This record gives sequence, structure tokens and C-alpha cells, in this order.
Amino acid sequence: MLNETSIQDFRATLRGELIEPQDQGYEDARKVYNAMISKRPRMIVRCADVADVIQSVNFARENKLLLSIRSGGHNAGGLGICDDGLVIDLSLIKYTRVDPQAKTVMVGAGCVWGDIDHATHAFGMAVPGGIISTTGAGGLTLGGGLGYLSRKCGLSIDNLLSADIVLADGSFITANANQNQDLFWALKGGGGNFGVVTSFTFNLHPIAMIYGGPMLYELSESEAVMKWYRELIKDAPDDLNGFFAFLTVPPVAPFPEHLHLKKMCGVVWSYTGSLEDGEEAFKPIRAFKTPALDFVGPIPLPVLQSLFDGLLPTGLQWYWRADFVNELSDEAIAKHITFAEAMPTPLSTMHMYPINGAASRISNEATAWNYRDATWAMVIVGIDPDPSNKDIITKWTKDYWEALHPYSAGGAYVNFMMDEGEDRVKATYGDNYDRLVTIKNKYDPNNLFRVNQNIKPSMKEAETVK
Repeated sequence: MLNETSIQDFRATLRGELIEPQDQGYEDARKVYNAMISKRPRMIVRCADVADVIQSVNFARENKLLLSIRSGGHNAGGLGICDDGLVIDLSLIKYTRVDPQAKTVMVGAGCVWGDIDHATHAFGMAVPGGIISTTGAGGLTLGGGLGYLSRKCGLSIDNLLSADIVLADGSFITANANQNQDLFWALKGGGGNFGVVTSFTFNLHPIAMIYGGPMLYELSESEAVMKWYRELIKDAPDDLNGFFAFLTVPPVAPFPEHLHLKKMCGVVWSYTGSLEDGEEAFKPIRAFKTPALDFVGPIPLPVLQSLFDGLLPTGLQWYWRADFVNELSDEAIAKHITFAEAMPTPLSTMHMYPINGAASRISNEATAWNYRDATWAMVIVGIDPDPSNKDIITKWTKDYWEALHPYSAGGAYVNFMMDEGEDRVKATYGDNYDRLVTIKNKYDPNNLFRVNQNIKPSMKEAETVK
């Protein structure tokens, strides 16, 4: 049981803000991106610096408090928040430092991806990130980091050079290719299982303008588009990326009114070669079939990465299911189309993100992320602003996933997973799971960091934290 004296002593050690349930601002502070998640932590610490993180980790451990870590708060299952425990909120640890000579950027763990894009784009460079710029740098990176540049530059973790981390015992260390190499390997896809990462250093790529954007087709053309797309992306040059989607056209500009609220299929493209080469690369794509909407052209990378931010603000209801996919069979395509026709709400969707290209040329053993040989990471999401539609979007997503799961590779991208149990976590890490357990035993034997897609320690002498 916590007593007021210990809480006040803890508060006095902090430079950031300690927020409790009775405090003004608590209700806003406990909210996360997915409004389907509503948890009430005992306290939230908005850490101002690494010292605050160390104090918070020590306080949680010493008082046997459940501990969660929040960067951007975008986690699908709301794993940046917990009931009755302590939340380490990293949002104030927000800074970037670009080194244009070394072509690196150091990023505070409170940054969202838009902060990184803003800092690096001014130098004509980029780090591979996701597709929503409000996503936290910490969660996206530690889960892998899949997005527009994956086929050209690999995942975010493939561009991670170093990380500073506070461990379960409160110590502060650096993990990179020369220091704490085992931990560095585990951080590359192992999620928040090993500590609180307070900063990341990434390799930069000379990418600023790209040739890309969405290209949409009639839903009735889905079978032809999917069959064409599955062959195109397998043999595409690394410069060409495109994720396939089923969607409902938003009833907002710049989408033309005659398409508003129409169910469609499409590909959101990203070409990283020269703009002139981009024009040539898209000639056969445009020759395949005239799209109903073609917004593909020269666009700054940060604009593409923030293109959907306004459509997907904080506070929507989300239900996620995901799988890795090796092959897109004709049978699977038919099932996809059945569920696309039944999309229950205007924001509900299905995406297939390519993993082939540069991301596939790193071995499964090189990082904790274990599905380099998959062709796509598929995600199905039921989304709606109205809580009364929670059951509708959940059922559609579950039914869709259950119908397509037999055609999958087994595991799923951890950043797309909700609370699905230990077997799914093991399936996701596959042959790397036992190695991750060994590293967990070393750095967090009592499983202090367990509000995540948890890799459980196996040391029998470890005290069980309750």
C-alpha cells in the first residue's frame, strides 16, 4: 500500500509532473489514441528527463507497482497505460539532433514521427518510419518500424544505431553494436520488454521528395487489382513501395464528391528514385487500369507520412487484428473481397504492407523481428468514433481475421497486435523467442516491464512481481 509520505517524497525527486486521479488534468492524461481502451492508473509521471525515468522505475519496483511506458500512446492494445499502476509518460523528453556530416539523428523518446520528419527533412534526409506522423518514435521503433521506406531502406530497427535505456534496476546504459550487444539485438523488434528507452540514434537516408500518393479503383475491380498488385510488388525495384488497402473514401476535400463514402480498393505508393524516373516507373502502373482517383505525383516525404493524420485523430474506437502473409492466393483474395464489401463503418479498413525489398535482405536471426521472409504485414482494423459501434467493428474484424488467418504465415507485427495471449507472442517471435527469454532473464528477471507483448522470463529464482 502506498502512503502519502512516500508519494510526496517521490514527487519531490521529479522535475516533471506527477498526476494522480484527484488532480486536474488526470482524465486527459490517461487517454490514449485508441478510445476503446480506458484504464485508470494510480499515477502518471510526465518525465522531464532521464533522471525522472530512473526515479520512476525505482519507485515502481520498490513499491511493487504495475508499470507501463508511453511514448506516443498509439499502441493498438493501449499498452502504454495500465490500471492501478504507474505510467511513465515520455512525451516531454522531446528533442532531435541531426548530424549532417555523420548522417545520423538522435531522437528523444517523447518524439512522435512527425518531429523526426520535421528535423531531418530540413537536411534533405529521412529515417524510415510508419504512415501516421503522430505515432510515437519509441513504440514504432521497438516494434520494428514498417512503413513507406521499408522496401528501400529497411525497417526503422534496421536503421537504429544506438539506444539509451533505463533498466529494471534503475541503471542507465547504452546499447549498440559495441556495447550491450545482446540487449541491442533484443531492442530491434522486442518491444518494451527490456527497459525504458530514453533516446534513439538513427542512420539517415538522402530522401526528401518522393513520387507517391494514393491511387484508387472501383471495389468491383478488386480481384483484378489484387492479382496484378501481388505480382508487381514481388518483383518491383526497391525504390517502389505501395501498400494495398480496402477503404471508404472520406467525405472531405480533396477527394471528389462523386467518390465520397464509396467503398474502394487502392494502393498508396511511394517511389524514392528521381522524380523523372518516377514518371517512367508509373507509366505501366497507369497503363494496367485507369484508376478512379490518381493522386500520385511529386510530394515531400513528411507530407505523405502525415497525409492521413487528420482522418485518424486521437479518440476513435479501434479494434485490430493482424498477420504476416507470404502468398496472396486466389482463394484468399475472394475472402478479402467478401469482407471488404461488408466494411461496417467509413473508417474501417484493411492494409497489406510489403516487407520484401531491403527489409527482406536481413536475416531473421539478425534482429528480434522474425518475419523477414514474409511478403506482407496485413492489418485489419475496425474503426469508428461512436462507442456504440464497438461490437460491430470488433465482430467484423475478428470474423475477417479468422477467415484469412489460415492463409497467413503465423505470427503478426507486434505493433498491430492487441492483447492476444502468450501463444501469439511466441508465434510472432518464432525461433527468436528463446533467445529473447534469455535476454529478458538477464535484464528484467522479475518482469517489471510486462505491460507489453510480453516475453516472460524463465528464471526460477526470480521473485514474482504481483
